[in-house]
Amino acid sequence: MQNDLVDQLRIGTGFDVHPFCEGRPLMIGGLQIPHSHGLLGHSDADVLIHAIVDSILGALGLGDIGQYFPPGDPRWKDASSSKFLEHTRNLAKERGARILSIDSTLIMEAPKMSPYYSSIRENLCRILDLPRDRLHLKATTTEKLGFLGRSEGIAAQAVCLLCIGRDKTTG
Repeated sequence: MQNDLVDQLRIGTGFDVHPFCEGRPLMIGGLQIPHSHGLLGHSDADVLIHAIVDSILGALGLGDIGQYFPPGDPRWKDASSSKFLEHTRNLAKERGARILSIDSTLIMEAPKMSPYYSSIRENLCRILDLPRDRLHLKATTTEKLGFLGRSEGIAAQAVCLLCIGRDKTTG
């Protein structure tokens, strides 16, 4: 019974939030998005990638992004969060895990993200070596409520489903 597919499936969630700041590019999903402000953070503050990294680490039972990429570590100052995602993908592979699906949501008032969905998905799928139909991206607003509604920053959440080992029912 221990080798059943259900025993091999793992799910993890991730959440991240960063405030807007002047003088930095806005990085979302590893791409620079045109906007008047970027996000404040030790790395490039890519809120979407940070949430996805946390969801994968959670599914693997390996803690959170701060344990692997501490915000006070000078190695990660202004670093591309895509490197965080590549490292996390490699951690999964080293443990015999296969990412099956990522579902993510950006929570923000601006900029509007629909023109960038396709490019972001392509980039994230390339990094994760994931078929396009296994990575989902959405955006929503808070209807102008709270700090996100006042356009003070961006939040993101993500869910990762992965499989550890091989499903013996399918060979």
